[in-house]
Amino acid sequence: MTDADFHAPDSKEPTTELDHVTVENDDAPDECAIFPHEASEDELRTAWISAYDDSFVALESMR
Repeated sequence: MTDADFHAPDSKEPTTELDHVTVENDDAPDECAIFPHEASEDELRTAWISAYDDSFVALESMR
């Protein structure tokens, strides 16, 4: 595989800008919530991803 396999082709369609927030939990691991930048309150109820510390890997290890 090459880097081109991991990138979407150029298009005139806008991409979605994402925001994130770190949620500090007292009784569980902290988590990172990732969601669309301009999401409405209703969209935020379903359009998000939650990630924990072991969900992340170094970019170099995936190349």
